[in-house]
Amino acid sequence: MSERTLETDVVIVGAGPAGLIGALALADAGLTVALVAPPAPPADHRTTALLSGSVEAIDRLGAWTGIEKDAAPLRTMRLVDGTRRLVRAPEIAFHASELGLEAFGYNVANGVLTERLGAAVATRADRIARIETAATDVALTESRATVTAEDGTVVTARLAVGADGRQSMVREAAGISVKTWRYPQTALVTNLQHSQPHFDTSTEFHTETGPFTLVPLGRGRSSLVCVERPAEAERLSALDDGALGAELERRSRSILGALTPTGPRQTWPMTGLRADTLARRRAALVGEAGHAFPPIGAQGLNLGIRDVVALAELVRRARLRGDDVGGEALTARYQSARRADVATRTFGVDLLNRSLLTDFLPVQIGRTVMLQLARDVGPIRKLLMREGLRPRLFQSV
Repeated sequence: MSERTLETDVVIVGAGPAGLIGALALADAGLTVALVAPPAPPADHRTTALLSGSVEAIDRLGAWTGIEKDAAPLRTMRLVDGTRRLVRAPEIAFHASELGLEAFGYNVANGVLTERLGAAVATRADRIARIETAATDVALTESRATVTAEDGTVVTARLAVGADGRQSMVREAAGISVKTWRYPQTALVTNLQHSQPHFDTSTEFHTETGPFTLVPLGRGRSSLVCVERPAEAERLSALDDGALGAELERRSRSILGALTPTGPRQTWPMTGLRADTLARRRAALVGEAGHAFPPIGAQGLNLGIRDVVALAELVRRARLRGDDVGGEALTARYQSARRADVATRTFGVDLLNRSLLTDFLPVQIGRTVMLQLARDVGPIRKLLMREGLRPRLFQSV
């Protein structure tokens, strides 16, 4: 191992989708970028529903063409109350055509998404230096950010971006504290083939143990996220293909006909995380380094993509003004720009998830009324759809 030193405007730790999109966005904003992360992330057989705002951002960066051919459109979003409680919410179907859109977004396998974004990063080698090894140390001072990689590379920059997930090394180096919480739930994730068409419709059943969601993944294929009590999720995961397919068909009310599991099964404990601030001491957090919550309403990665888009725009403005792209003014603007969006999404997803788990009647009534308004009151309905897809990024800038 030999030591080499690299100096850039920005260093990003983490090469999941948020880190890769961040590298592309910051490079396009005129910055030199170093991306520090191993080339192959841990196996992830989940999928991500990229909402239209995220698709537009990726397209502007020139990376969508390589992803689109393996992405399934989501033209209808359906919510079904699958509980057996006294007070039940009405079924709701939102159609992209109501907003004049071709689709609300597209569902794509995480492995495909990461691979294609990585290929796009490789085409920016003049502005993005890829250090394909893990970071071992992050040091932050008033004037510089320094990241040391496992291969001995030392990167110095004016701004460090933490795209390194829930156990973020960048967040720890910045001294940012975090609030974490757990839910009595585990998500079972797998992919399915089915005998009936999905008609480009994503269906989310709300049950007493959490959401049961089927998302299109191509013709005759869908991805599944089944949130259950931990013991039940493990029991389901251990079933053979025939028994699991029959159980999932029953739970889905046979809307897709016979179901056949086609991929590996993974279970994920449901937890939540929120950093006290998204920026401090020449560090900015994006994605799950700054916020994480259950997979409800396709908000997780889409929120992280809004982080990197906002950060890149603020850095671009700072560079054009001749300001320090990692200074206190920049980090304060980033925190201010993202605070409301992150707080609203975190609170909303947490509230909806907890409302499914409680038997407290007033909560059930409130949830039913809220969903009834979303179904029947046109202005509220369209406002919810628009804000879900394209919330305003710079309310506080």
